[in-house]
Amino acid sequence: MNSFSRFWHTFRLYTILSSGKRANYLRKHHIFHHIGNNCTIMERKIPLYSKLISIGSNVHLASKVLLVTHDAIHLCLNALNNSDANEKPIFKEKIGCIQIGDDVFVGSNTTILYDVKIGSKVIIGAGSVVNKNIPDNSVVVGVPAKVIGTFDDFQKKRATIVSYPDELKPKGHSLTKELEKWFWNKNN
Repeated sequence: MNSFSRFWHTFRLYTILSSGKRANYLRKHHIFHHIGNNCTIMERKIPLYSKLISIGSNVHLASKVLLVTHDAIHLCLNALNNSDANEKPIFKEKIGCIQIGDDVFVGSNTTILYDVKIGSKVIIGAGSVVNKNIPDNSVVVGVPAKVIGTFDDFQKKRATIVSYPDELKPKGHSLTKELEKWFWNKNN
């Protein structure tokens, strides 16, 4: 994808308000190598080398998730080692794929680096840095991300939590006044 095309698709993503519709746009325009069904993507910027990113089905990427398919360390290293402008660069840009399986949630402000494969049924906590492969059925958090539990155990525990009364359920992405009051009263 050339620079103008990347810029244009990024601009278009900024005009699409729904995270699900953004994922559909990315799929329809073949921006990534693959993107499955039932995905949501909050980020609106097209990553460099986006064809090196594969996203499975039922994957949800929260706000400010960065998918980094390359580094730029070679620029610094080559500047140190090439005082003679006629010399060819010694170091090359490191580039690699990112593969995300099915049934994955990635929390906000997470960075996923190149040469990483994330299995299926994985939850990645907010603010994590994923620099190594993550096995199926895992919950990971941290910098660097480490496994702290299983997806299955998380799912069982989450099923027992009552977030709010059913009759006060949010409408779309808006809280009712009653639900807002319920949360403030619950926390005081």
